Amino acid sequence: MKAEALLSPREAGLYCPAGDFFIDPVRPVARALITHGHADHARSGHQAVMATRQTLDIMRLRYGEDFCVSEQAVELGDTIEVNGVAVRFHPAGHVLGSAQIAVEKDGMRIVASGDYKRSADPTCTPFEPVACDVFITEATFGLPVFHHPDPVVEIGKILQSLLTFPDRSHLVGAYALGKAQRVISLLRQQGYTDPIYIHGALVKLCDYYQSEGIDLGELLPATDDKAKKESFRGAIIVGPPSSFSDRWARRFADPLVSFASGWMMVRQRARQRGVELPLVISDHCDWPELTATIREIKPQEVWVTHGREEALVRWCELEGIKARPLHLVGYEDEGD
Repeated sequence: MKAEALLSPREAGLYCPAGDFFIDPVRPVARALITHGHADHARSGHQAVMATRQTLDIMRLRYGEDFCVSEQAVELGDTIEVNGVAVRFHPAGHVLGSAQIAVEKDGMRIVASGDYKRSADPTCTPFEPVACDVFITEATFGLPVFHHPDPVVEIGKILQSLLTFPDRSHLVGAYALGKAQRVISLLRQQGYTDPIYIHGALVKLCDYYQSEGIDLGELLPATDDKAKKESFRGAIIVGPPSSFSDRWARRFADPLVSFASGWMMVRQRARQRGVELPLVISDHCDWPELTATIREIKPQEVWVTHGREEALVRWCELEGIKARPLHLVGYEDEGD
């Protein structure tokens, strides 16, 4: 079987004709296989959804009980037959519940990675390299300029800033799913034991992470309108980046604004967001990790999607690996 006959891009997303299913479709379809819970990959309105239990739980938290008509939870490593196509989910290391999806028929195996990272993160299961004929990789940070620093060093900048400016409230912008919990976990790993205040938009997901055995320590609401500014002096407050531009952020004493994102390597982005303390902490691979992963898996062909596709395609060609861009649309950087 040719790879294009097993999986091919359609307007709704990657489609498997033999199995009659889509992977991470961007519009409602009859059958969707979902890699992880970020909104650009996991949308509501599908008839049937297959994903890991944690991803299904996260979709339910974000969209409500009726996010789909029927759902099927898949254990990592188990093989499921879908209309004669073998489907298997493998850890992606992106966020809690995230998975790569291996699709196999007639001796052809394609692995759709979704979003993935290779750096250590105790809040999710580490990435598992899977041998395949075709590897579909994201390229969010698919340019040679992107070399992400050690996240432990980056989180240490917040702790050092607290020592330098003990009377300032330290606001850390972090996306609600995955990044916020990772930032909190990194702070705990570095010995920060004080309560961490969180925006209301993070409560359900942080509670869910804790229910899954991810220890985030004591978390307190930062949404109490009766709380005085003085009570947040020297405190760490974590919230979605969008919240820092509204009235919610005005309740904090002399706020020092930070943002945890791989895009904080780009100084212009930090300035545009008014970020005083950028933290380069990404839930995606940087350039060395992308290229090392391809070398490790050794696929015959690489398909590159949602990101800096051309540079990674060119690198593959120089390495003697057949490659092509997919030009899929609708995938953003919610989990950067």
